[in-house]
Amino acid sequence: MSPSTFWFLTVGSVAALTHMTVFALTQHAIWPELANALGFVVAFFVSFGGHRWLSFSDAGTTVATSFQRFVVTALAGFASNEIVFVVLLRWLGLASLLALLVALVFAAGQTFVLSRFWAFRR
Repeated sequence: MSPSTFWFLTVGSVAALTHMTVFALTQHAIWPELANALGFVVAFFVSFGGHRWLSFSDAGTTVATSFQRFVVTALAGFASNEIVFVVLLRWLGLASLLALLVALVFAAGQTFVLSRFWAFRR
């Protein structure tokens, strides 16, 4: 396993745990879809910092360029996350945390490809 892959998985796991923790703490007070969005916003900063300085430390872009690109990458990941989450939660009746976990895993692959080849291009 390359160092980039190791750090991507580590940072992604920490960001996913951050996302899920915020979700778990807020889902009872607001709609699950909004709790998912709030978790995304908090985890975004964990994810960007970790990916910029650990996963893709050899990025050939400036921090500002990487940040702008990562915003687009993360929003695309969140869009697919939210679609999968809503389908699993509302249409298939999965428990909310399980639906979120599956949605996060689904979006992770997309985020890696866009991060590696565009947001933090080497």
